[in-house]
Amino acid sequence: MSGALQSLRYSRSGGLEVLDQLKVPQSKQYTPIKNAEDAWKAVRSMQVRGAPLIAMVSALGLAVEATERAKDPPAEDAAAWLRQKMSYLRTSRPTAVNLSNAMEALEEVVNTALQSGSHAAQVYEVYVCAAERMLEEDVAANKAIGEAGADAILAAMQASGRGGSKARVLTICNTGSLATAGWGTALGVIRSLHARGRLERAFACETRPYNQGARLTAFEFVEDGIPGTLICDSMAASLMQRFGVDACVVGADRVAANGDTANKIGTYALAVLCRHHGVPFYVTAPLTTLDAKTRSGSDIPIEERPGDELSCLKLNGESHRLAAPGIEVWNPAFDVTPASLITGIATDKGLVPKRSTGPEDYDIAGFLAQPNGKRKKMA
Repeated sequence: MSGALQSLRYSRSGGLEVLDQLKVPQSKQYTPIKNAEDAWKAVRSMQVRGAPLIAMVSALGLAVEATERAKDPPAEDAAAWLRQKMSYLRTSRPTAVNLSNAMEALEEVVNTALQSGSHAAQVYEVYVCAAERMLEEDVAANKAIGEAGADAILAAMQASGRGGSKARVLTICNTGSLATAGWGTALGVIRSLHARGRLERAFACETRPYNQGARLTAFEFVEDGIPGTLICDSMAASLMQRFGVDACVVGADRVAANGDTANKIGTYALAVLCRHHGVPFYVTAPLTTLDAKTRSGSDIPIEERPGDELSCLKLNGESHRLAAPGIEVWNPAFDVTPASLITGIATDKGLVPKRSTGPEDYDIAGFLAQPNGKRKKMA
């Protein structure tokens, strides 16, 4: 795994541990994940978060449990048990599509093994190997996203007359090593610019109410020596107006068939601000985040979180109330940015092109159908 920060530690002999992100940056504590139930709880409680990482922890948590499971039942029973666990894991958080896509791909692997006449031990082994490949492939995918996004930003700067300058980039939430197996998606773009010597400064929105920008992205900036500045969410417009931003780059929890993108709450507001100030707005997403089955953003389920995540502030495990007792709270975890506000979608297979005709949106299904856009078979 690359990078100084590790969101998880896994080996078949040593099991799975995840960095408890509820305790970052005050401390770095790793929590063991021994089975699917532990994985579900870690995802649901947001000890781990980030669409790619949610999928990997879920898949590997079940892999750990499958490795320890008795190998003598019929293969049909082994496959049924894995399917039941995968169905359960899907329920932890509904908005991020990576989890559903990963479980679907892993279920296909299990079904193929069963049809080939495998024994129970072979069914478990095939599942575990497929989950391990997901982990191995994530860093490579993230670096490809980083390069594609960096290229797009530098090309836009060249077109605007700032080709010889270093980039000033704005982001929201956490999309780095703590949201993936390493490098990151939107933060991977920032890392790629920094590695090329083309980053002047990255600006991180604090990302209320869960403060992933303040707690996690700022932590990654400091840990990895990336020139970064933290701002509160309501400062973004003033930053663009007074100092200028070359691009805004964000992650994604689900990209619908037309390019509408669900991401951390506050992303839509940034896209509107970028349009007003003429700032290119880029979405970053591995292929596993692209959802050709969901027609548009209006069809994406939006998770709503407990009200005390907004009305209270947690530090070192202790909750401190900020809002008046008795006030009602609305706390959606995500919003949807219309495709018309998105300058480009950077994936591990390059930029998704906009439609040449029709409305200003994207053809996700067409992109995925291309040879370079197809997800790898896991079998």
